[in-house]
Amino acid sequence: MKSLLLTGATGFVGRNIVLREVARGTEIFAPVRSPEKLRAQLAAEGLAPDCVTPLPTDPARWGNINPTHAIHAAGVLFARDRATYFETNRDWTLRVLHALPPGCRTVVLSSQSAGGPTPHGLTARREADADTPITWYGESKLAMEREIACAFTERAPIILRPPTIIGPRDAAILPLLKMARGPVRIKPGIQEKWFSFLGISDVLDAIEVAAEITAPGPFYIACRTPFSDRELILAAAHAADRSGVTIPVPLCIMRGLAALVDAIPSLRDEAPSLTRDRVREIWPDLWVVDSTRFSELTGWRAKMTLDDAMRETWTYAAKNHFSRT
Repeated sequence: MKSLLLTGATGFVGRNIVLREVARGTEIFAPVRSPEKLRAQLAAEGLAPDCVTPLPTDPARWGNINPTHAIHAAGVLFARDRATYFETNRDWTLRVLHALPPGCRTVVLSSQSAGGPTPHGLTARREADADTPITWYGESKLAMEREIACAFTERAPIILRPPTIIGPRDAAILPLLKMARGPVRIKPGIQEKWFSFLGISDVLDAIEVAAEITAPGPFYIACRTPFSDRELILAAAHAADRSGVTIPVPLCIMRGLAALVDAIPSLRDEAPSLTRDRVREIWPDLWVVDSTRFSELTGWRAKMTLDDAMRETWTYAAKNHFSRT
């Protein structure tokens, strides 16, 4: 029987992994800060509260568990200081991996941000390109990858670098969907910017096939067709069946807003992703990656289009969030 150690079980990607693996009868162990939050989420999905076994976040307190597989999907996405990113994304990750039994097939989710934006003069970033992260978040993910490479030589975890992920249960996309419902939509920056993305089901498929390979990576995974920031906003509006106008806002204003949110604690809960660190990722015009290497090695291909992923996301959000507002 397959048993899975899953970090980030209460997060966006983790919640979708839980649904897939519970349906398959997988035994799941989940280190979480709040077992109550985990049980509430399981109940909201119509699942039995004991279908996932909560564990302490301290690996030293896990006891005698012996998972056959592990997926490390946890991480700090938005923080106000550099140390917080490194404490979780690098240091805690290493503690988790060292606690796993020998032979455990392990996949670690890193991020496109560890590599940085697409290098100047190229249409897509590849694994052979030099890593140039531009945020504390990206630096912490790259530091995590390098520590893993040094610490694990015989049973190296497989590292995946996904781009923007779109799908149900993503709290970070709710501000975009809320904006898409209105008549006026704000696009950061005057110039059009281009990004890679993946639908959540394609991410889960990539994790599944990655667990069966031996080359440690890191590997970029992405849909073959990138999207522009304007196309993303329009896809959200179309999914919500709304019309309106999109207004570009100069990047200097976005920088000022991020500084304001950082300075006023009462605003931080309203805009957790608007930090001075993460707003740096708005500046480059290209965040496009090429997943050819991973596809050739595994046969994996992304299937979902941007419109498909956004419709699925909107359907879930409309039922679980906007129906109450």
